[in-house]
Amino acid sequence: MLDIFLKTLPFFGIIGLGYLAGRRGFFTPEATAYLTKFVFFFALSAMLFNFAANLSLSDIFDPGFVGAYLWGCGVVYLLATAVAFWRGLSVAEAAIEAQVAIIGNVGFLGIPMLVLLLGEAAAGPMLMVLATDLIVFSSLIVILITGSRDGRMSLGVFKTVGLGLLKNPMIVSIVLGLMWSYSGRELYAPVNEFLSLLGAAATPGALFAIGASLAGKSAERIEVAAWLSFCKLVLHPLSVALAALVLFPVEPFAAVVMISASALPVAGNVYMLAQYYNVAPARVSAAILVSTAVSIVTVSLVIGWLSPLS
Repeated sequence: MLDIFLKTLPFFGIIGLGYLAGRRGFFTPEATAYLTKFVFFFALSAMLFNFAANLSLSDIFDPGFVGAYLWGCGVVYLLATAVAFWRGLSVAEAAIEAQVAIIGNVGFLGIPMLVLLLGEAAAGPMLMVLATDLIVFSSLIVILITGSRDGRMSLGVFKTVGLGLLKNPMIVSIVLGLMWSYSGRELYAPVNEFLSLLGAAATPGALFAIGASLAGKSAERIEVAAWLSFCKLVLHPLSVALAALVLFPVEPFAAVVMISASALPVAGNVYMLAQYYNVAPARVSAAILVSTAVSIVTVSLVIGWLSPLS
């Protein structure tokens, strides 16, 4: 367990460095926004394309894997929604809290960290988790919030969802990578080196950007943040583990990757959605801050618990 903690510590160390740079004003919010754009549209996209170009569709889409992951997520999603309704929240607020409870920082933190910790074989399962989060749950929250405000479902909602997916660089890079893989051609040496060089910037850039963005977040309504962080860091990996190891047994290594991914702290893109729709952004901000801080310990515990399976 100590070995795993020491291996994960440098990743959180870079997050901490970014946080300090943001808090001290050395890295302004504007600088953080542009660094995030660079990672999101260029470095991370290059990394995802490179991974996908060396995988087949079967490596990224396994119905049993996706089914187990959806079941594990669905249980926690429904629980968080039920608790939100019990507290008298609206449909939009309940949808945001449910999103916080199950959407981890797979793109910026999970893929760079778990591929380095577990090996490149983790890339396929991680891309499956990322694609499921983006296609299923990112679409669902838009449908729920928009539908609850309009009082009905319309074709415009689904058009918005579809365009959002088509414009998401992570989805686009994965699809283009798979198309290249399907062609059967190897990446040309200069292209491969270009993508590898650009993709190498994704890990430190993403981790630093996470930390710098946390500097502008506050831990208001700490009791709600603690509940949502508990859902994300404890209930979510437990539910996914039950699905992957007991109910719908998944190949052991893929199950380890799936459960490890589910133990990641709350993703920053949930805050972007909350801010865009003006639905509880402070609550989401606090959950991101708390879950990221606590995950320094919990992620190591989960990976250490799973290590005998891999």
